[in-house]
This record gives sequence, C-alpha cells and structure tokens, in this order.
Amino acid sequence: MPIARDVSLPVNLQHIKLFCAVVEHGFSVSEAGAATFTAQPVVSKHIKALEDEIGLALFERRGKRFIGLTPAGEEAYAIARRVNADAISLKALASEFANAREGVLTIATTHTQARYVLPRVIMQFSAKYPEVKLKLKQGNPKQCADHVAACEADLAIATEALSLDPLLVTLPCYRWNRVVIAPRKHPIAKVETLTIEELARYPLITYDTAFTGRSQIDRAFASAGVAPNVALTALDSDVIKTYVRMNVGVGILAEMAYDPKEDADLKRIDASHLFAPSVTRVGLRRNAFLRRYVYDFIVMFAPSLKRSTIETAVFGK
Repeated sequence: MPIARDVSLPVNLQHIKLFCAVVEHGFSVSEAGAATFTAQPVVSKHIKALEDEIGLALFERRGKRFIGLTPAGEEAYAIARRVNADAISLKALASEFANAREGVLTIATTHTQARYVLPRVIMQFSAKYPEVKLKLKQGNPKQCADHVAACEADLAIATEALSLDPLLVTLPCYRWNRVVIAPRKHPIAKVETLTIEELARYPLITYDTAFTGRSQIDRAFASAGVAPNVALTALDSDVIKTYVRMNVGVGILAEMAYDPKEDADLKRIDASHLFAPSVTRVGLRRNAFLRRYVYDFIVMFAPSLKRSTIETAVFGK
C-alpha cells in the first residue's frame, strides 16, 4: 500500500544495508541489529525512513513484527541487494588503491574444503600477503552461497548449490570422486570389485543431503534400482569417520577427506567407478570489484583459472 513520500530525498545507503540485513536474518530486527552492530531501535528507524523515502510499505506486519515482504518489498529487495553489493565494491576499490596488500579476505566454505583442501592454499597465500586477515565461514553449500550474495563473504568454495543464486557466478576448480571406508576387518574390505549392490548390503554413513556431492550418491543408487540403507548422515567428513570406526556403518566419503596417515586404521576402497565425479566450484558476486589478493587466492586454489577468465565470468564480458 502506497504511503506518503518525498521524492526529493535521496535513498540512504545505510537504509538499504539494514533493509537487506532484516530480510536476510528472517525478518528479525534484533538479529539484523546484532549482525550489523546496530541497536534495534536504530534498525527500525532506518526501515521506516526507507519506506518513507520511496513511498512504499516494504514489510508485511503483524503488530510491530515483520513477518514477510510485500510484493513491492520483494521487488525492492532485489534492487537493494544489488545496490548494497555495489556499495561494498566501491569500498573495496578505495581500499585497493589505498593499500593493495592489506585487507580482509572472507571465504565461505564447507568443512571438507576447510579441513582438507584449503590449509595448503592458505599457507601459500599468507606467505605472499601476510598483512591480509583471513576469515573462514563454514556452512553447507547453500549457506556459503547466501554469505556471498549477502556480501558477508568475498567468495564461496563448495560443490553444490552455488549456481542457484542469480547474484552469483561460479567457476569450476577441480573434479573429485568418492571412496568407501570401513574398518580393516569389515567384510567389505575383502571385496575385490565393489558394486552398488554390495554397498546396499550394509548400513551406510555419508553426507547430509545438502553437502558435498550427495546428489551423485543418491543418483547412483537410483540408477541401479537399489535402495541404500543410510543409517546416519553427517555434516562433515570427520564425523563420518568417527562413526565408521564405531562400526555403525560403512562410510562414503569425498576422496580428499581420507588421510593415509591419520586414517591408516580404515580401509580405503576406490568408488570412482560407482559414482559420477563432482566439481568443486568457486562462487563470486556478479559485477563485484575484486581486490588483487582475491584473484590471487582463487588462482592459488585453482591454478587452471586465470585472472582474465575470472573477470570475464564476474563482469559477463
């Protein structure tokens, strides 16, 4: 419903930032305030000021609580996300020209990437950019994508769901497959040629449906017409290995999560012939200005990528 407006007033960027924060924190003004280090009454004041300035009610309300977006609010939010991202790009541009070797790099990623893949890259990056602070935000692939879309992270590294957000572009980094793990005395450890049917004989422990290529596992069983006995799902590889050691079931794991030294008590069985490979991707905001060290980090993580390739994807050239 239209409300009184003064079209001569410019829209304040802080209004836009807090509007996005409220939407992205489940319409909770208190949570948005905590995330942006802003007092709750101040958040409410900015929301009211934004609605007054553009002359539209953006939120559905129940009493004083926000419960959703109005149709106008849905349209406004799509625009506000882009404006907020552009404002952050301007700040990044200013920081790059002020000091190209200082800053903060925030990476949203999954446990498997953070635990088994990124340590080598982070060591290499820190040696080149000792004055850049690194932050890791761990979550499932959808959460990683949301962090980047909401300008809470510079890039996301994950296997699934990154391409679902229209604000993001994704680039392939590397392909990987799965291994089956079991205690060395487990019957499956003696099988010469592993099959889907053999796997289906045992309780399975693998990733939650939102994680690390789980869709490829489900697809393989469905294609074979066999129902898997998934006894337990977990959010990270270390938990899967813990329960395999307890004989709860046989594990299906990302190949990079098996460490020959740390996991020597577990039998590693190649399963690349059973499951289609997955591709780990990096996700970035469309049209975002990326600092030089962001490009360097991506190339360290995925040497097959070049800065020109990344720029082409981000800016759609």
